[in-house]
Amino acid sequence: MSHQSDLIATDIEAYLKQHEHKELLRFLTCGSVDDGKSTLIGRLLYDAKMIYEDQLAALEKDSATIGTTGGNFDPALLTDGLKAEREQGITIDVAYRYFSTAKRKFIIADTPGHEQYTRNMATGASTCDLAIILIDARHGVSTQTKRHSFIVSLLGIKHVIVAVNKMDLVDFSEETFNQIQSDYIDFATRLDMKDLHFLPLSALHGDNVVDHSEHMPWYEGSTLMHLLEHVHIASDRNLIDFRYPVQFVNRPHLDFRGFCGTIASGRIHKGDEVMVLPSRKTSRVQSIVTYDGELEEAFAPLAVTLTLEDEIDVSRGDMLVRPENVPQMSDSFDATIVWMAEEPLLPGKQFSIKQATKTVTGNISTLRYKIDVNSLHREDAPSLALNEIGRCQVQLNQPIAFDGYRNNQGTGAFIIIDRITNVTVGAGMILQRTAGDKQDHWDDQADEHLQTERSNVTAEERQARYGQQPVTVLLTGLAGAGKTTIAYALERKLFDTGRACCVLDGQNMRRGISRDLGFTADDRSENLRRSAEVAKLMNEAGMVCIAAFLAPSEEVRQKAAEVVGREQFLVVHLNAPIEVCRERDQEGLYGAADAGDIANFPGVSAPYEEPVDADLVLATHELDVEQCVEQIMTCIAKQ
Repeated sequence: MSHQSDLIATDIEAYLKQHEHKELLRFLTCGSVDDGKSTLIGRLLYDAKMIYEDQLAALEKDSATIGTTGGNFDPALLTDGLKAEREQGITIDVAYRYFSTAKRKFIIADTPGHEQYTRNMATGASTCDLAIILIDARHGVSTQTKRHSFIVSLLGIKHVIVAVNKMDLVDFSEETFNQIQSDYIDFATRLDMKDLHFLPLSALHGDNVVDHSEHMPWYEGSTLMHLLEHVHIASDRNLIDFRYPVQFVNRPHLDFRGFCGTIASGRIHKGDEVMVLPSRKTSRVQSIVTYDGELEEAFAPLAVTLTLEDEIDVSRGDMLVRPENVPQMSDSFDATIVWMAEEPLLPGKQFSIKQATKTVTGNISTLRYKIDVNSLHREDAPSLALNEIGRCQVQLNQPIAFDGYRNNQGTGAFIIIDRITNVTVGAGMILQRTAGDKQDHWDDQADEHLQTERSNVTAEERQARYGQQPVTVLLTGLAGAGKTTIAYALERKLFDTGRACCVLDGQNMRRGISRDLGFTADDRSENLRRSAEVAKLMNEAGMVCIAAFLAPSEEVRQKAAEVVGREQFLVVHLNAPIEVCRERDQEGLYGAADAGDIANFPGVSAPYEEPVDADLVLATHELDVEQCVEQIMTCIAKQ
C-alpha cells in the first residue's frame, strides 16, 4: 500500500518512477506472546493512513465481534487473519504487510510469539534488515524475549528497536521503562547488536508510534515511524566479495548461453575476470543481461544473466567469484543451527543440505553443545529438540563454496531438509573458521586445581628498570604486505633506543611451538592463540612484543587481544593491495594458491578480514620501511 501523493493525480509516471527508486526496508516484529506485535503493526498502518476504507470498515466490524479490546477498534486483526489466530488472540504464522511512505518502501513480517512457533519467527527474520523486539511493560524481559533476541543476533540483523509496549498499563512510568532498558542491556551485552534503540510506546493507543506521546514528555527520542524511515541500511550489504550462485543455465538457441542467478554479494562489471567453483576455471564476463537490456555493472541483490567469453563448464549449483577473492571450499564446517522439527536432531543422520543454489547430502557429525537462551551458557547435549539452538559440526559428502555467515549471509546460510519427507527441519549459520578435528582452546577453562603463580618482581619495578610500558604490537596483513620486514626493522629501532623488545614471527612459531599445526582456519586460530599466550608472558616480563602474523580472522584477533589485555594490545594493519603483494611474492605462494595447490590461502582461497578498528593503518605500497617504523614508534609512545 502506498502513501498519498499529489503526483498520483497529476503525473502517474513520475510517481511510479519515484516509487520505484525508493529504498526498501524489511523489518519484523517479535517478542513474547501478547506483547502487542500485531497490534503495533495495525496501529502503525492506521495512524499512517495506510489502510483502505473497505479494510477499515471490515476491521471495525470484526473488532466488535471477535476483537480483544472490548468492542473498540482492534488493530491486531489487520495481520491476524487466520481463523485460529482470531479465535485464540495469538499469531501462529508469519503475516506480511507491504506499505510505503514518501521516504521508503516497507515489508513487515509479523512473527509469532509462542515458543511453539519459534521456527516461524526464525523464518520471518531471515531476510530482514531491522527487528522490532516488543516487551510488555508489565512483565519486563521474558524468556521468549531473550530467545527472539538471540535469534535476531544469530541472524546478523544489525538494527534493533526494543519497543517497551503497553506503557499505558503502567501509568507511562519512566522508572519502569528505565528498569526494563537496564535489564535488557544486561542481557544484550553478550549479543552482537551494533545499532540498538529503546522506545516506550502504547501500540493500542498510538503513543510514540507515528506521533510523539503527550503522556510521556520525559521521552525525547524519535517515534517508531521516524526510526523506520531514517535508519541507515545502505552500508549493510556486502558489496566487496563477489558471489554469484548459478541458478539456471539459459540456452534458448545456439548463439546464446547464459547463467542466471541472483548476486548474493559484491558487484561485477563487463570484462571482469571470474572463476567458477569448484572447477576453478576462469573466464571474463562478456555481458550482463536483464529483461530491460544489458548492464555495464550489476550488484547485490540484482537477478541477472551473465554470459562469459569462453565456453567453460558451468552448471546449476556452481558459483562465480573473482579469482583474487574466493570463498572457502570444504566438505566440513562449524555452524550454529536452529532446530525446527518435532523429531530431535541426532548426530549421524543423513540430510539434504541446501546452501545458496547447491544441494548436497550430509550429516551433523558432532553436536558440540546447545545454548541456553536465558543465560547464553553452553550445555552438553546428546540432541537438539524443537526450537533449541546449538553449535554443530556439519560433514558433507562433497565440498561446497561458503563464507562465514557474519561476513556474507548469502553464502553463509543453509537449510537442513529431511530426505524422506522433504520438509525443512533446521536452519544454520556457518561460523567463520573451518571445522576440523582439533579442539578449540580459546574458551577452555583451566583445571580447577591449577593456580596462577605471581612473580616477586612487580610490573611497576619492571617499568622503572626498562623505562618503558610493555605492549604487544600485532602486525597483520596479507602475505607480502611486509609484516616480517617491518617487524625486525622495528625491533632494531627499539633496541637502538634502549628498549627491551622481541619479535614473535608467525613462521618461526610454526617451526617450533606450532610445528604440529597446518593452515586451516582452525590451525591459524590455534597458532595465534599460542602466540598470544607467549606475547602475554613477554609483556609480563616488561618487554615490548612485536608479533608478525597474517591473522586473517577479526574474531580471532579480538580473542588474542583479550588474552594479552586490550589496554596493551595494538593492531597495525599493513594495508597493501593484493596486486602489490603478488608482485612481491618470491616464493610463488599466490601462484600455487591460484592453481589450487595451496588450500585456505587468505586473499585467494580463504578470506582475509581487515581489522575493524585498527590502531594504525599503513599503506606499505606507498611508505618505505623507515616511514612505517617511525609511525609505529609514535603509536607505541602514545600508550
